[in-house]
Amino acid sequence: MTETDSAETAKALALKHDRPVPRYTSYPTAPHFHAGIGAREQQAWLAASNPAAPVSLYIHVPYCRQMCWYCGCHTKIVARYAPVEDFVAHLIRETELVAEALQSRRRVGQLHWGGGTPNVLSPADFTRLMDRLRQLFDFDSASEIAMELDPRGVSHELLAALQAAGLKRASLGIQDFDPVVQQAINREQPFELVQDVVANLRGIGVSGINFDMIYGLPYQTRAGFRHSIDQALSLRPDRFAVFGYAHVPWMKKHQSRIAEAALPDAALRAELAANAARQIEAAGYRRIGLDHFARPEDPLAIAFDQAQLRRNFQGYTTDDSTTLIGLGPSAISATAEGYAQNAADIPLWRRAVDAGRLATQRGIALTAEDRWRRAAIERIMCTGVLDLDALAVEFALPNAQFPAERARLAPLIGDGIATLSGNTLRLTETGQALARLVAAAFDAYLQAGPGRHSRAV
Repeated sequence: MTETDSAETAKALALKHDRPVPRYTSYPTAPHFHAGIGAREQQAWLAASNPAAPVSLYIHVPYCRQMCWYCGCHTKIVARYAPVEDFVAHLIRETELVAEALQSRRRVGQLHWGGGTPNVLSPADFTRLMDRLRQLFDFDSASEIAMELDPRGVSHELLAALQAAGLKRASLGIQDFDPVVQQAINREQPFELVQDVVANLRGIGVSGINFDMIYGLPYQTRAGFRHSIDQALSLRPDRFAVFGYAHVPWMKKHQSRIAEAALPDAALRAELAANAARQIEAAGYRRIGLDHFARPEDPLAIAFDQAQLRRNFQGYTTDDSTTLIGLGPSAISATAEGYAQNAADIPLWRRAVDAGRLATQRGIALTAEDRWRRAAIERIMCTGVLDLDALAVEFALPNAQFPAERARLAPLIGDGIATLSGNTLRLTETGQALARLVAAAFDAYLQAGPGRHSRAV
């Protein structure tokens, strides 16, 4: 089979099986969180966490200076700095409450700033937050500090603050360099601007540069997206994440500003995704799971090779912490006992912090069944291989024949998306881009009620 034939086969399978399924950054997934989990449960879960093990922190900054029409994040546009300044004060207090709940001083393995736009913070407020974090938690040379950055707001003052804080990894939202696409999504940032930001970040010692690209945006073409990927490759980032745009205007009203007629159809979406993957791999990057790519020497590629890759709310990660603490509105925490999500509404979050309690509004406690299904899904998503016998032994599953899962897998196996040899399930090369569909066969909640998720391709 020629490369062209292989590409056409992959595209046909993607179109045949494309349907809404979760991204599986958690299991159970966020639509199944409920109000029965609140501050009391989260406080108990934090207190029960292993004091000798490192924690990871995720800080959600829920503000942007301008709305990008494609955005699916919890964020709010601010014209004045006063709301951001107030947010910083409440975030510091929330961090203090979390530190108290942990009942002992913890080492931080990873700190990730996300949003929204984390660099909407002033350099002085960012520094103030970092100083307080270092007072409450232990950081060392192995602690990875990472931040998502909007290239349009990276000043020399911010660069100095990032350098002083020890920033090790920066993720830049590129999406697409085509000016027509950028105008259609309300995010205009020329290539030269990103080029300068990358050079400046490397100049202050940031050792890891990640690029986020999106296919499925309005007015994207094969040639245009290919050129955007070429431009991105010329800057030699350490990692790529290439996501499919999820058009959900019923959930995110601002997405209605994007004309649906301008969106690529399912066939073109599949082609854009496949072409980008081939292009990035041809430049020497390793494909990591569903939609990430990394240089062979990058820690993400090494973790993939050693079957130590993990998946959490930031996507694919090397983070193996069992306690991930989310700070800020809508942020999600993951502990050994379950998941807890803060109030997404900023005033509700603020009132909880003012009252001296954790801002948990919903979540879910893990059952024994959730735990083995979560392990199965993560292994499919991260390694592409699932040993059903080993899974049954690890979780003491009696008479584990998985008949329902085998039935759901049958059409995917029949179409060459996965293979089942003995009791070992394995994604094929074609099926790697459709890992979510294979993982969904083990999702009991999805079978009971699918909810609304993004498309598989």
